[in-house]
Amino acid sequence: MTDQSGSNAGELVVSDHTDKSRFEAHVDGRLAGYAEYEQSDSVITFTHTIVKDGFEGQGIGGRLVRAALDTVAASEGVRVVAECSFVAAFIDKHPEYQPLLAS
Repeated sequence: MTDQSGSNAGELVVSDHTDKSRFEAHVDGRLAGYAEYEQSDSVITFTHTIVKDGFEGQGIGGRLVRAALDTVAASEGVRVVAECSFVAAFIDKHPEYQPLLAS
C-alpha cells in the first residue's frame, strides 16, 4: 500500500509484515515506524505504535494506522481491539473506523 498524501517526507509505503506481527511504514526505503499487533482468527489487537526519531511530526503515525485499519477493513469478518493508545485515539477521531471495533 502506498500513501503519498500530504507529506514532505517522500513516498510512504505501508505493508503488513505478518512474520513480525506488525504493519511497517517505510519512507524512501527507510523504516519510519510500525504498528505492532497480535492476531487471532477474527480479531487483530493493536498493542503498540512507534514512529522513529527523525520521522516524527510528519503525520506518518496517522497514515500508518489509517493504512493498517484499511487493510483490516478489507478482511471480511476481522475486528479490531485498540490496546495501543495512539490507535484508540485515531479511531476516536475518525468515526468511520469505529465499526471495526470488537464489541
